[in-house]
Amino acid sequence: MREGTTLGDFLRTRRGRLTPGDVGITSYGARRVPGLRREELAQLAGVSVTYYTRLEQGQSHQASPSVIEALADALRLSDAERAYLHTLVRPAPARPRRPAKPATARPGTRRLLDALSDVPAIVIGTRTEVLAWNTLGHQLLAGHLDPDAPDRPADRPNLTGMLFLDPHHRDLYPRWETAAACAVASLRITAGRDNNDRELAELIGDLSLNSEEFSALWSRHPVANHAYGTRHLRHPEVGELILELETLTLADGSGHRILMYSAPVGDPSHAALQLLRMRPTATEHDSASPTSTH
Repeated sequence: MREGTTLGDFLRTRRGRLTPGDVGITSYGARRVPGLRREELAQLAGVSVTYYTRLEQGQSHQASPSVIEALADALRLSDAERAYLHTLVRPAPARPRRPAKPATARPGTRRLLDALSDVPAIVIGTRTEVLAWNTLGHQLLAGHLDPDAPDRPADRPNLTGMLFLDPHHRDLYPRWETAAACAVASLRITAGRDNNDRELAELIGDLSLNSEEFSALWSRHPVANHAYGTRHLRHPEVGELILELETLTLADGSGHRILMYSAPVGDPSHAALQLLRMRPTATEHDSASPTSTH
């Protein structure tokens, strides 16, 4: 996640998705690769070709905000992509590395989760690792896993990792391609904020090595914030659900987020959640089973 390489990849992918016709430029001659040429983008942004080339090659981190804005306009970036470009061009100073302590959800956050008994809710860390979940959140997203797994950093579930590498979790998403693209686009924003996060780099490296689909998506450099919106799920016990995701970022500076899934009262998806809530968990089912004797 070296910022120079990441910046160049981002600029090239965004330059490659535009055509001369998109920006009102007359194209002359055959093009070896799709997209705008460096010369064309530099002209649109009002900078020299040499300067833009150095920027794309990661050789300059002194671009002014006005130049960044001009490039963002020329590339027709979305708001999320524009903010991401600013982060890449002028990254935050590297922080001194301290021995990393496993992240944990605060007791007050856990009590809040438990109070949301009718709403599936989970707490995730900055790398989408699951720090805690309430009973319904566990049943909805990972009922096949040990409910205590988030309390053990060594085998703590990771939402992005499960989406690509856990077939049970993957099967929850009938529109998996859309869910995967959203997850990677959101992870790009996280990676852009802290390019010195070793654990995040390890997650990205592991996914790139073990999932060709993740690697292909990551190379396209998608950038978007998908912290809320409609989520389509197909649960093995209660069937199809259409839920609304809302994300609450905690104000303690930890970067932890609470994800909450809901449906309107009277909606079939709300009824399905209530049915799921009434079903025994795997632990309850095991404890209720008669002890075998020999």
